[in-house]
Amino acid sequence: MKQSLHPIMFAGTGSDVGKSIVAAAFCRIFKQDGYEPAPFKAQNMALNSYATPEGLEIGRAQAVQAEAAGIPCHTDMNPLLLKPQSDHTSQVILNGRPIGSKDAYDYWRSAGVQECRNTDDSSAINFRQEVCKAFDRLASHYNPIVMEGAGSIAEINLKDRDLVNMSMARHANADVILVGDIDRGGVFASVYGSIMLQSPEDRKLIKGIIINKFRGDMRLFDEGRKMLEDICRVPVLGVIPYYKDIYIEEEDSVSLEKKRKQLAEGKVNIAVVLLRHISNYTDFDTLERDPRVNLFYTNNTQDISQADIIILPGTKSTLDDLMELRRNGCSQAIQRAHRAGKMVIGICGGYQMLGQTIDDPEGIEGDIKHLPGLGLLPIHTTMGATKTTKQVTFQFEGQTCQGYEIHQGVSDTSEAILQTDHCIGTYIHGFLDNAPVIEHILREKGKVKSEKFATVSNYADFKEEQYNKLAAHVRQYVDIERIYQILSSHD
Repeated sequence: MKQSLHPIMFAGTGSDVGKSIVAAAFCRIFKQDGYEPAPFKAQNMALNSYATPEGLEIGRAQAVQAEAAGIPCHTDMNPLLLKPQSDHTSQVILNGRPIGSKDAYDYWRSAGVQECRNTDDSSAINFRQEVCKAFDRLASHYNPIVMEGAGSIAEINLKDRDLVNMSMARHANADVILVGDIDRGGVFASVYGSIMLQSPEDRKLIKGIIINKFRGDMRLFDEGRKMLEDICRVPVLGVIPYYKDIYIEEEDSVSLEKKRKQLAEGKVNIAVVLLRHISNYTDFDTLERDPRVNLFYTNNTQDISQADIIILPGTKSTLDDLMELRRNGCSQAIQRAHRAGKMVIGICGGYQMLGQTIDDPEGIEGDIKHLPGLGLLPIHTTMGATKTTKQVTFQFEGQTCQGYEIHQGVSDTSEAILQTDHCIGTYIHGFLDNAPVIEHILREKGKVKSEKFATVSNYADFKEEQYNKLAAHVRQYVDIERIYQILSSHD
């Protein structure tokens, strides 16, 4: 039996420093080394989510980390999920189920972070207790727990209301590894400041530093590494180089900014319409890696008109985004492109937009009660309080495919996938991860079949290969033996 290890938390000097990816790497490393790890993030704010086998909802990053750990995902891995609905409000998902919406100011006030009125029975919910209970349940079944912080650990104005960073590390008695991003600059100040702004109690929990996204000759940082250790009095456990040839799904909205590209000659140009409340854009990662494809995000009407295929993605605010498409001319551009013979695909909220009408009589999404859709599919959608979350299998061109559904609203069709003349709509996220679907939508473009994604099972193998490559990359540049010593120490 393997020695029991302390929980490990990867905390950050800021957002998008690579915490999620580093945590995924260690989930795979611990699995390779014979442990039974599980990921945990107490509170996640993201529009990219995933359905567990039980049909409940968690952040996509923890689902990816669970996959790296080789275990089914569970709501205990991400008990609290906030899904932004506007600049000021978020839907609150607790233990996989929506319990209502919360104003950001109210939520982050001292009382607001501690309790929320459940929309079903009006009972007070103590979020701190709930996330701690979830951790305790998870820790009773897995070891080690690979924890992820959120944003920066140095937001001292939110310290008293923190649920996910150092307060969670204290509850778990976790060894904290601080991750800093050298690519964005200012790594010395951000690492030193993040440590020095902690209370003496919390500072003791920080057992190491990992410098992430290094570019260039590693030897140039040798002196910097020693200087960082001297001023912080914390060991630098690794300097991880930036990589371009490993593909791991990311959920941070910052990573979406890097995905904007332009039209390209000699490839199938696929335009994903850039919505203000876009969700689950990991739906397009497989297409993005296909060598026949140039996939880019845009709300430029000219780009949409010139693209070969147009995708309307999922959204957390379908009616609001549909209204914006009408204002900025994108809806008209999509309709013109469809009339010109271009293929249009709608996923989840994008599927609803392609229909005839969307009604929200109860104001589930906001003040807009009714809007006509783009009229490309023969469906009518009504928003309701019930949320659908489930994993699904479906048949496409005689082959079994996989995906999952997470959506508000019901459309008046029994078809899982609705197809008309060069238009496809579905509620299924992961629809475009399936090779038969990809081959179908590219067939008209005369491109040869891509062997890398020839079958669904091959795509699963491809993901396994990426987790192993990520683990090997991190092993090469991080002192894994030192980390094991830290996690097994009796201090």
